[in-house]
Amino acid sequence: MSQIKAYSASASKARVLPTEIERRPVGTNDVQIAIEHCGVCHTDIHFVNNDWGMTHYPVVPGHEIVGRVTEVGSAVSNFQVGDRAAIGCLVDSCGLCSNCEKGLEQYCLNGFTATYNSETQDPGGFTYGGYYQSIVAKESFVLKVPDSLNGPGIAPLLCAGITTYSPLKNWKIGPESKVGVIGLGGLGHMGVKFSHALGAHTTMITSSEQKGEDARLLGADEVLLSSSVDALVQEAGSFDFLLNTIPVNHDLTPYLELLKTNGTMCVVGAVEPLSQVNAAQLIFGRRSLSGSLIGGIAETQEMLNFCGEKNILSEVEVIRMDEINDAYTRMQKNQVKYRFVLDLGSLN
Repeated sequence: MSQIKAYSASASKARVLPTEIERRPVGTNDVQIAIEHCGVCHTDIHFVNNDWGMTHYPVVPGHEIVGRVTEVGSAVSNFQVGDRAAIGCLVDSCGLCSNCEKGLEQYCLNGFTATYNSETQDPGGFTYGGYYQSIVAKESFVLKVPDSLNGPGIAPLLCAGITTYSPLKNWKIGPESKVGVIGLGGLGHMGVKFSHALGAHTTMITSSEQKGEDARLLGADEVLLSSSVDALVQEAGSFDFLLNTIPVNHDLTPYLELLKTNGTMCVVGAVEPLSQVNAAQLIFGRRSLSGSLIGGIAETQEMLNFCGEKNILSEVEVIRMDEINDAYTRMQKNQVKYRFVLDLGSLN
């Protein structure tokens, strides 16, 4: 066992502060990674604050992890010391259920093991995330970083990237598609990049004219102001697919009207009850309302490879580990474009 410098929260709504955690030794099928960068996700704040009522303290957040391999187990075949590697939101699943057999580990019928806050046989009894110097994980849940990708903008691909890539691929978005991305933030900016790269006609749907201009720079073909009733009416029934990245409860009514017959809105932002859903809009337009959760390991690797081919990175602001609490405050005020990334070298 080894003691590792880390940052953790010890209670609900507590500050994230320096500590030390114990990590398991490298096993036969394990890969150890020295963490260079870790993205900061809104999920981290939810777990620190126990917003979902399931946090186990102390909690070490972080599930957008990128670094270099420092040790491998004797049975590991796909990684060697010095390789760049990454870990996303999952570090294990049952591997036996019908979903796992299809490469859908994120929907494991027996419950996946999250990168942090999941029960484990490791020291401490629960998994610890990427707010520390090193991580040990099963080879089958470790991802390869393409040689063509460089910099801290890789890290958010492991959550914000795959969260938006997976539904676009599942609904076969391509050059014949008209896609609307609702909301421009950590998820939305990646949705715009991926939709554009897949060849779709991409519209940013936002209430902010300034965010609309930013979206054009990211690849949006058009901007639709959701604050304009006339603009929404003009676009009614014209979209094949809507990627909804709004992170809180909101009224879906104005957005569902934008869908064509057989169109789909996929919710990836709001992990909570949505109080305003009009079933009549679904019934009379044969529209679909769906959701999507990250991606399996194979699909996440596919996404990273796609990013390597298309030179896609997240737009990030790099911070030191000791700036994390201020970053949380700024995130809650939407004061970041578009994702914070921790420089774990600041722990040394």
